[in-house]
Amino acid sequence: MAERPVRGTPAWLRETNDRTALALLLEHGVLTRSRIGELSGLSKPTAAQMVSRLETAGIIHVVGEVSGGRGPNAASYAVRTDRMLGVAIDIDAVALRSSVTDASGTEHPIAVTPLGRRSPEEDVRIAVDTACAAAGVAPDRVRAVCIGVQGALDPRTDELTYIETLPGWPKQGIRRRLEDALGYTVHIDNDANLAAIAERADGAGRDAGGFALLWMGDGLGLAVDQGGVVHRGASGGAGEIGYLPITREAAELDPDAHDLQDLVGGPAVSRLAAAHGLPGFGSSDAGQAEDSPVGDSDAVDALLDQLATRVAVGVVPVLALLDPERVVLGGSTGRAGGARLAERVAALLREQWGSPTIVATDVPAHPVLRGAREHLLGELRDALFAEVSRITV
Repeated sequence: MAERPVRGTPAWLRETNDRTALALLLEHGVLTRSRIGELSGLSKPTAAQMVSRLETAGIIHVVGEVSGGRGPNAASYAVRTDRMLGVAIDIDAVALRSSVTDASGTEHPIAVTPLGRRSPEEDVRIAVDTACAAAGVAPDRVRAVCIGVQGALDPRTDELTYIETLPGWPKQGIRRRLEDALGYTVHIDNDANLAAIAERADGAGRDAGGFALLWMGDGLGLAVDQGGVVHRGASGGAGEIGYLPITREAAELDPDAHDLQDLVGGPAVSRLAAAHGLPGFGSSDAGQAEDSPVGDSDAVDALLDQLATRVAVGVVPVLALLDPERVVLGGSTGRAGGARLAERVAALLREQWGSPTIVATDVPAHPVLRGAREHLLGELRDALFAEVSRITV
């Protein structure tokens, strides 16, 4: 990689200007040379040079014309987002969900493929191919994938743990194996961590200094956002709260429960819901992602009352250890329960913990995929800016 120009030199000024133009096009979309000059505060000749260099390098292209009144129409430019793409992938116990991501942040269709007993290379290749087919783009444009899994990846050893839902996936060397086989940059993250990234960008954590996301779906997990950075721990296993043993008092809620997963995990919630005549409540992390919270009925109120006492048991250690600005209830259970579940949990904890801020997830749909897209968006934009630095002038 070529060295960056020395600060203050003509080459450095050209690179700085080009990066400014690219940033404006990514932020605003389609712009003319004149508008780039206005937004950047640079002269029209300088803006024209910036656009010319970026166009020659293939980073931007003409997408139309804008009438300027008298004289010829002005060409309008946009970033060539098709030159490098990413694919966000969410793998749960039953399906692969994948979607193309580009540097503009445009939302593309979500492809769903049943999870079979394949190799990890086949799983990821199928996810990429189906996502690209749904978006109408060529798979050879993909340069990176971000995979959300119901497990944890140790960044020091490239070892996967808690991977019961990934049949055929090895514990050791998975990221390197996928990169070598497929030629993509591969990022693997816990589903709750990615959901927290989505919550920060597009949900209940967007205006918080920090927050904790209690992820309640098929499994139970915790993600901690500290000022926009997710805390993953030394081994990548931070937040595996489902394995925390419950107290003797909490065990009275379910004599067969030994840990928080037994008390608030997907199977336990399903049994409670079925007992109240609500078998579809919170049945799947991704499958219920677009459903509205449950309606009004005596059965719903009774279920939420009973569920709130269990969720409160899981929130207590979060408050005691982290004292977060707010706790977000996410996953399919948090979304199905909505604000009414959050309010009940807060009321149960108020006497002992003051007035904790407990809220329901506010991510519109598919939080794991949305978090993976956010990660890829940053990666793709960094790659574009790196290309600007390599422009020969």
